[in-house]
Amino acid sequence: MAKIEWQRGQQEFVDNKYSRQHSWEFDGGLVVPASASPDIVPLPYSVEYNLDPEEAFVAAVSSCHMLFFLSMAVKKQCRVNSYLDNAVGIMEKDETGVSSITRIKLQPRITGEAAELPVDTLQQMHEQAHKLCFIANSIKSEITIDIGK
Repeated sequence: MAKIEWQRGQQEFVDNKYSRQHSWEFDGGLVVPASASPDIVPLPYSVEYNLDPEEAFVAAVSSCHMLFFLSMAVKKQCRVNSYLDNAVGIMEKDETGVSSITRIKLQPRITGEAAELPVDTLQQMHEQAHKLCFIANSIKSEITIDIGK
């Protein structure tokens, strides 16, 4: 469950000068402050420190990939001490001329025994994680994985 809530408050609204700040609340009770990206809606009508939907989209893809990768490492009895991904989403016009996140670049870096695996084994594990990730399977964005080796 995700509850998205925005309130107009005292803002005029119809003049297009209203805050895009809102909240996301999840079934576990977590509340995330959200907003349109300042790259899309200028300040002060957006909040640069809040999570924007585009960042959340990229994070969801990266998180899903990581969770499947970790589960595969466990099956191989290969310890992972840390996993870091500075994932990047590229927004541009798609083939129909509509703005969308057309590409996502995952850049996972791991430490631990798994980091010592041969590059081709790591690449296969990441490819398998990508195939299993139901979020990646649900979107049309191109996803590339740069393991940095």
